[in-house]
Amino acid sequence: MISAEQNELMTRVGPGTPAGKLLRNYWQPVALVDEFDGARDVKAVQVLGEKFVLLRNKDKKFGLLDRHCPHRQADLAYGRWEDGNLRCVFHGWLFDVNGRCLQTPAEPAGSRLCEHIRQRSYPVSVRSGIVFAWLGEGEPSAFPHFDCFTAPDAYTFAFKGYWDCNWLQALEVGIDPSHASYLHRYFEDEDTAASYGRQFRGTPSDSALPISKLLREHDRPEITVARTDYGMRLVTLRRIDDGQTHGRSTHLVFPQAFVIPMNAEMTISQWHVPVDDTGCYWYSIFTSFTAPVDKKTMREQRLKTYPAPDYRPIFNRENGWGFDAEQQRKATYTGMGFDINIHDQFACESPGRIADRTRENLGSSDKGIVLYRRLLMDAIQKSQRGEKTLMMLDAAQASALTGPPAVDGIGPTGKWDEYYADADAARRRRAPWAAKAA
Repeated sequence: MISAEQNELMTRVGPGTPAGKLLRNYWQPVALVDEFDGARDVKAVQVLGEKFVLLRNKDKKFGLLDRHCPHRQADLAYGRWEDGNLRCVFHGWLFDVNGRCLQTPAEPAGSRLCEHIRQRSYPVSVRSGIVFAWLGEGEPSAFPHFDCFTAPDAYTFAFKGYWDCNWLQALEVGIDPSHASYLHRYFEDEDTAASYGRQFRGTPSDSALPISKLLREHDRPEITVARTDYGMRLVTLRRIDDGQTHGRSTHLVFPQAFVIPMNAEMTISQWHVPVDDTGCYWYSIFTSFTAPVDKKTMREQRLKTYPAPDYRPIFNRENGWGFDAEQQRKATYTGMGFDINIHDQFACESPGRIADRTRENLGSSDKGIVLYRRLLMDAIQKSQRGEKTLMMLDAAQASALTGPPAVDGIGPTGKWDEYYADADAARRRRAPWAAKAA
């Protein structure tokens, strides 16, 4: 249980808030590159309680600008895209992707006013199908050499979805390993060969046992957590018998991402990005170690429940997250369909848009959440003092951070750590791009 004051400190992210100041010191996902394919090259964006406009020029270069025109504050998200630049429709002032004012056409001929006007712009970087922006002060941190950033485009797929709740409770579902045996429980096991692109419907490494059956029958996992250079590593063990143990290694990447195994050959790296204090988007990069990703299939699967252009779910608190009592009796533990994103969405949204953590009663299975909150509070305090915090990296530090190895597999009981290292090494040897990187 934490105090109301601590809960406020961790959850509020607007300008001038302690947590907001901290999160602005990290790259934030602001859009999918896919959102600009075949669509207008101008997009309204809201992140950390602030409004921006994201545009792409003729050379496919992105720029993120403050949302309101520096002349009379008209909304630039409704501006005209002209030859890769953005023209305000109020008085015709024209800006490029760097925020440079190119024209002030309503001014007298010969006016040099535009030379003195600059719209604030922010550094952007496109990585694996996601546009990241740096909203803080000073030099941006370097990107770590994690698998999701180093794998070729053909081996990654990016997607996002909106949740109607505070970013922190959304993030915490990813560092809560025990819930998978309940929230994502299926009463029947489907054909694992037909489970492409779906989590908890395939098989672990080195096994033909459906993961859905394993989670259903082994629901009291042993969870260990450890601090790392990037945040935290969690290992979740489910002992099958004296000879075999199922394990999952997952990772919290500070401040607001996690890396988890999707199946034996694919990982998910996911960020939870505040729109404001009461809503957030999750952004995921799926990274394959074997074959190129079937982007079309994975996108079509997810668009069924998180449709473009806003990626807001078709099931939500207004329609009870699609709850079906008959299905709950016969097919799924939740009665909310077979998409685990909807299950997680329910778990995160149903406590309220900002969860009241003063009413919690945490158990031993929540040790990852407890450690993360300590890391977060420590970083908020350091940020307030002007000190560097975890994962604010220079180029050398970033190049030393690889992986992290998110593994889901069945190994020898009592020797899962050895199995975990060997399974990751073997997977990298098989991966064309990982072998080349090594």
